Amino acid sequence: MKLISWNVNGLRAAVKHGFLDVFKELDADIFCIQETKLQEGQIELELPHYYQYWNYAEKKGYSGTAIFTKKKPLAVRYGLGIEEHDQEGRIITLEFEKFYVITCYTPNSQPKLKRLEYRMAWDDAFRAYIDQLNQHKPVIFCGDLNVAHQEIDLKNDKTNHKNAGFTDEERNKFTQLLNSGFTDTYRYFYPSKEGVYSWWSYRFNARANNAGWRIDYFVSSKALDQKLTDAQIHTEIFGSDHCPVELDLDI
Repeated sequence: MKLISWNVNGLRAAVKHGFLDVFKELDADIFCIQETKLQEGQIELELPHYYQYWNYAEKKGYSGTAIFTKKKPLAVRYGLGIEEHDQEGRIITLEFEKFYVITCYTPNSQPKLKRLEYRMAWDDAFRAYIDQLNQHKPVIFCGDLNVAHQEIDLKNDKTNHKNAGFTDEERNKFTQLLNSGFTDTYRYFYPSKEGVYSWWSYRFNARANNAGWRIDYFVSSKALDQKLTDAQIHTEIFGSDHCPVELDLDI
C-alpha cells in the first residue's frame, strides 16, 4: 500500500502547477493534502476511482485538508471533536478495517511565537486523540506537522533554535508523542540521513540552496513497524513550497 502526503500551499495554485499530473504519476492508494486554502464548492477535481473527503476552515483562503482514497473507509471524522481546535479544517480521520489514517495540518506557532501557547494546547489535544484511537487499532497520521524534530531535520539549526517550528517546546511535544507509542517512519529507515527536507522558504533561493526543513511526516503506531517497507521524500517534485512525502507498507 502506498500513501502520499503533500502540503500543496493552495490547491488551486498547485493544480496550475501540475498537481494532477503528480497525483496520477504517484498513483497512491491514499493521498492526503494539507493547506488547501479552499471553501466548499471552489474546486472540483476529477479523480476517477477515488473517494474524496474535505475539511474546510471557517476563515476563507486559509488552512484546510483533504484525503483521496481508492478504498472506501468504514467511517470518517472531521476535526478532534473539540470546538476550540475544529475551526480551521486541520484534521480528517478515515477508519479502515485494520487501521486509521489521519491527515493533519498542525498550527504554526507564527513569528515571535505569538501562537505558541495555542500550539502547545493543540499538541496535547492531538496526542490524546491519537492515543485514544491507538487503543482500538493502529494509527497512521501524516501531514505538515510544523516541527523539525532533530538538528538534522533542518539546514540551519543553530540560527533557528528559538524560531517557530524548532523551539524546545515544539520538539519536546513531538518527542512525547513518539514516546507514547509511535514511529517517525522516515527516521525508521534513515535514522541519520542528513540534507533531505520537505519544505523550503520561497525567500533567499532556499530550495536551490537546499536550505530546508523536514516538517512533513508519516508517523505510525509502533505496532505497524514490521509492516513498513519504505519511506520517501520526493524532493524532485515541485508545485508547492513543500514536496510530497511517501509511506509504503504491507498491510
